[in-house]
Amino acid sequence: MKLMTKAIEKRLPKLYSTDNVEVEKKVAVCKFFAPWCNWRWYVVEGEKMADGDFMFFGYVQGYENEWGYFSLSELEAIKGPFGLKVERDICMMDFKMSEVLGKLVKN
Repeated sequence: MKLMTKAIEKRLPKLYSTDNVEVEKKVAVCKFFAPWCNWRWYVVEGEKMADGDFMFFGYVQGYENEWGYFSLSELEAIKGPFGLKVERDICMMDFKMSEVLGKLVKN
């Protein structure tokens, strides 16, 4: 599965463009996940770099839950058991981070 599409690229706000938006009101354009564990990447901002790679900013659920930067090439390089790779959740697009953060509080 292709992680980055032209449709996502068109909807993706540029890096730092949502700095003044409250955390709960930020919108995750897409979600990536590792199907063999509980790691999730919720993309809020991103842009294509000079080398052709994409740099993203978003919320990462992993060993810790935190906001941070990650690149498309980093996600594509992750390999799980039996050759599994990071996938894009095709059902999760354009949802408020308040939904994600609310689910974390409940769990």
